[in-house]
Amino acid sequence: MVATNQTSLQPASFLLLGMAGLEDLHTWLSIPFCLMYVATLLGNFVLLFVIVTERSLHEPMYLFLAMLAVADLILSSSTVPKALSIFWSLSKEISFHACLTQMFFTHFSFIVESTVLLAMAFDRYVAICNPLRYATVFTHPVIAKIGVAAIARSFCVMFPTIFLLQRLLYCGHSIMPHTYCEHMGIARLACTDISVNIWYGFATTLLCPGLDVVLIGVSYSLILRAVFRLSSKDAQVKAVGTCSSHACVILMFYTPAFFSFFTLRFGHNIPHHVHILLANLYVLIPPMLNPIVYSVKNKLIREKVSQILFRTGKSFSITSIFTN
Repeated sequence: MVATNQTSLQPASFLLLGMAGLEDLHTWLSIPFCLMYVATLLGNFVLLFVIVTERSLHEPMYLFLAMLAVADLILSSSTVPKALSIFWSLSKEISFHACLTQMFFTHFSFIVESTVLLAMAFDRYVAICNPLRYATVFTHPVIAKIGVAAIARSFCVMFPTIFLLQRLLYCGHSIMPHTYCEHMGIARLACTDISVNIWYGFATTLLCPGLDVVLIGVSYSLILRAVFRLSSKDAQVKAVGTCSSHACVILMFYTPAFFSFFTLRFGHNIPHHVHILLANLYVLIPPMLNPIVYSVKNKLIREKVSQILFRTGKSFSITSIFTN
């Protein structure tokens, strides 16, 4: 009988309201959301295609960049399609298990991306501070192990949250003022004690992206110390240039994420739709801008992308001529 009652208190589905308080603007909000998502798909797929097909890009830095592109695609594709379906009034309902799946992949891909950014920071540290050891440290087997470690770490962190949410009783509460499912958003609908969820979420934030940011900061402080010790001004500029794109990506990734995290926990006077907007920024902006930043900042990637676009345009022109 208890089991039956608990099952009945666990909702079959949730109703996502989107930007609660801004319902009249849903159609207009869908335009930038849709454009950014299309740009994300196009940019990251082109970047992946270039890295996979060009043997000259099968180097550690570019392989890490390919991992980053895959994580970006998962992060944005886990959330944006559902948000668009809410904005366009196609479907606001999501089943309980689908909600948990969306929550898992959203946070999972975020932690994977954070881990890859940490690995990229270490890659830059070895390349600048210990260049003679770079080829022996970052071999292809080592990079593969780093990729597996990023996946394993993310899985181990996020898998328990599924059971932490399933054990809760929701007492019929099923309306969620959000565009996608996230851990604490689901937990707050429960009518039982969620202190374990709160502390687990806080601990994982500190020990995963929080720890990653600290270690990235240490890496870059050591890099800057090594750069300023270089006697040649040109060598200093070149060394800083190799890190500039990575530094831009780090700022774009962590700034909206941590801003969203801290305003959600401490910004009690901030309107709820602002919280939701901030939560959407870190799943929209970094995945869209990462391939653009690396294409602009990295000469080799820029040249390879230009070559592929030129070939595609040329092939399209020839096909059009023969067709006409």
